Amino acid sequence: MNRINNWLALKLTSLVGSMYCAYLFAIIALISLPAALKTGDVVVIVAWIAQTFLQLVLLSVIMVGQNLQGQASEQRLDDVLDQIEKQQLEELQELRDDKKMLKEESAILRKEIAILKKVTK
Repeated sequence: MNRINNWLALKLTSLVGSMYCAYLFAIIALISLPAALKTGDVVVIVAWIAQTFLQLVLLSVIMVGQNLQGQASEQRLDDVLDQIEKQQLEELQELRDDKKMLKEESAILRKEIAILKKVTK
């Protein structure tokens, strides 16, 4: 049952969080606009704007905006991770180069020590 609820929630969120849904909600809200305007009552008109139009349309628009912000954040995170990975690979190569150089220097020192031991005997 939980799986079905999660699937349904995801589908509904995807549907409602689309600009197509925002356009549909705007059309639905506009259907009642003439009746609100016909009353001439400022309270009714403000209530229509706040409770009908804004709530219906902005719900979808805000969800679309949040999705876009989330995608942009993910892209920035991916870029940062790529940059970190590149830096780590460069540092790893530097460490390998240092290790190689230290091995070479160590070999040279061993030879010099061996020569010094022969000379001092």
